Amino acid sequence: MRPELEATAERVFVALADPSRRSVLAALAAHGPATATDLADRLPITRQAIAKHLALLAEAGLVIAEPGERRRVRYRLDSAPMQVAQQFLAALSRDWDSPLDALRRHLDG
Repeated sequence: MRPELEATAERVFVALADPSRRSVLAALAAHGPATATDLADRLPITRQAIAKHLALLAEAGLVIAEPGERRRVRYRLDSAPMQVAQQFLAALSRDWDSPLDALRRHLDG
């Protein structure tokens, strides 16, 4: 995998490592674009904490900030970085499949 794609995958994995960030992403996936205040109403996380999580998710490219009315910023999901991470995992899985199949054949034989 190209270095820039590996860097994207790494940012995604770092972002997904935190359960609160996963909750924010799940809420956006379930309900669509939302502000930090909207998300704080749905989740047991303060608005300030959500804002920090959203900043990290935006750095990873997983959410996009869109200016709204009255200076309110709405966040929406961007699946492109997640697809890069999925491709990374698929490639890693393929690298493991052959040795695991060989081990299975050896143990069965």
